[in-house]
Amino acid sequence: MAQSLGIHHVGASDGELVRRVRAGDTGAYTALVARYRDRLGRYAVHMLGDREDAEEALQDAFVRGYRSLARCDDPERFGAWLYGILVNRCRTAGARAARRGRLFVRDDAALTRAPLPSPAERAEWDDTVRRALARLAPEYREAFLLKHIEDLEYDEMARLTGAGISALKMRVKRAREQLQLIFREAERV
Repeated sequence: MAQSLGIHHVGASDGELVRRVRAGDTGAYTALVARYRDRLGRYAVHMLGDREDAEEALQDAFVRGYRSLARCDDPERFGAWLYGILVNRCRTAGARAARRGRLFVRDDAALTRAPLPSPAERAEWDDTVRRALARLAPEYREAFLLKHIEDLEYDEMARLTGAGISALKMRVKRAREQLQLIFREAERV
């Protein structure tokens, strides 16, 4: 049951929480942050490859979301709206990292969550996946993660990225093809 005070708004819809924030209930924004933090954080880590950069992009997205909440046209779709802000923050952070000449960094703590039968096999597989994702062009990596990690539909991806549906389908297809080649190469080694 939703509470009108405090941060525990279990069962409150995104729209209801957004309306409460707009009415001055900052605890309602805390509930929205709690609702989306893990999922958006996971996306940011996969996109940026570095936990610190991902945390910075995520915090920036939450702050920007709070400050511009009046521009959220459909409060019931707050999550998708906030996702769009994070996608843009990740793009900016990725471009900044590329300008600095940094490569995507391995982050075992963020990417080693689900155990495989053997820790050694898991570490080897995680390293292979990280390297494979890092080798993709940023637009291919973004499309692949949105489709296959975040399980979004193409129309939602188009809304978040600003790219057309056919372009996104092609990016996902090319990402899959490139990942298959990379994984085949890894098997031969």
